[in-house]
Amino acid sequence: MNHPGGCLCGAVRFTIAADPLGARMCWCRDCQRIASGSATVNVLFPEEAVSITGDLGLFTMIADSGNTVERGFCKVCGSQIYSRTVTPTGLPMRVRAGTLDNPELCPPTAAIWTESAPSWAPIPEGMPKHPKGPPPV
Repeated sequence: MNHPGGCLCGAVRFTIAADPLGARMCWCRDCQRIASGSATVNVLFPEEAVSITGDLGLFTMIADSGNTVERGFCKVCGSQIYSRTVTPTGLPMRVRAGTLDNPELCPPTAAIWTESAPSWAPIPEGMPKHPKGPPPV
């Protein structure tokens, strides 16, 4: 199991040496801003399995959850690569599904922070919805 991926321009590449723990659509306001109005689709992996090369920019902030979250992006093309929780520790890294070379690897099985989603949000019928943060994986 070796799951490669990268940004739009190719300046940032990554390899993940673990299978996904799950995937979710996130409708928090931060993710809506990152995704220009939609949700982010995030595939969860153990952080220690992710190896990234290239000129990565980092942005750290307090998320709606109250956690300190770091977001990694390509400094050249701006593609969002991942987000990870810095505090508390031990949570999975969230890799943006669209940056995986195989975006079919792990489709989302839940939508989170749906209380922040706009009324027109395209959330698949029957998909579990969580008004705020997700349950643990």
